[in-house]
Amino acid sequence: MPGGILPPDSGVPLEDYFTFQRFDLYFEPNFIPIHIPANRIVTTVFDLSFALFPEWHSRDKVLYFKKHFWDKIKRVDRSIVISDFIKNEAINRFGFSQDRLTTIHLGFDHEIFKIYPPQALETVKAQYRLPENFILFVGSIEPRKNLKSLLRAYMGLKNMVRKKFKVVLVGFRGWKNDEIMSLIGKLKSVVSYIGYVPEDDLGKLYNLAHLFIYPSLYEGFGLPPLEAMACGCPVIASDVSSLPEVCGDAVHYINPYEVESITEGIDRVLKDNSLRSSLISRGLERAKEFTWEKSAKEHLRVFEEVTNI
Repeated sequence: MPGGILPPDSGVPLEDYFTFQRFDLYFEPNFIPIHIPANRIVTTVFDLSFALFPEWHSRDKVLYFKKHFWDKIKRVDRSIVISDFIKNEAINRFGFSQDRLTTIHLGFDHEIFKIYPPQALETVKAQYRLPENFILFVGSIEPRKNLKSLLRAYMGLKNMVRKKFKVVLVGFRGWKNDEIMSLIGKLKSVVSYIGYVPEDDLGKLYNLAHLFIYPSLYEGFGLPPLEAMACGCPVIASDVSSLPEVCGDAVHYINPYEVESITEGIDRVLKDNSLRSSLISRGLERAKEFTWEKSAKEHLRVFEEVTNI
């Protein structure tokens, strides 16, 4: 076979595809490198929550990472991390060598996440039966996204505010979420969970939202706030983990561990038009800094550095 690679229908295990030749570089974009003979190995580590907060993850995932991650990461010549926050955690909490870590921020598709003309939004609004005014959250339904606190904070708003502004939750149904799904069901008159949404529609949902809120307890990066900014939606975000690094001064920060802080943040951004305008303008500028083109160039630089060692 050309290059010594077997066809995908050969029945040979994935890792065995690569036993017939040696490569200059193997890039694993998802934490754990498999056994591929290569002179240099680069991997991407998105976060370390599997070790720091195992209670947030499924038992199978925690066991898999415990079995495979720590041993195989020792074989890696360079680890790309997606924020300085994760880089510092890796060094200070897990003893990673600083010279084997490189921070490269993520990007997003600026052709999808942008401001759309109003007429382009009507189909999506009707398709998902969206309320006239709503607060938007985007992310998987899992413990670290802190949705219980978000909904409790929302219910702490005055009746007249809740009557005008509903909550829309977007994202795939994750894990360890029985309690939050039960709460969503009890609040279905004011909270809509519409599940996973294709990216082409998601950009339009950000455009339709009155504000976007991201009360996550832990993020390796945090793409949804940037996507919302690029769509001209004012953003509220947690003041923890990587989010201040990524969002800069373009969001209104809340303490995700205090329900009252979330309530106050929502209330202020809904009512303060001057603040909303400022968040929108600052958000649009901030979002311009994060592109896949920039990320790709920085990846290429790392690959060149590693292979020239």
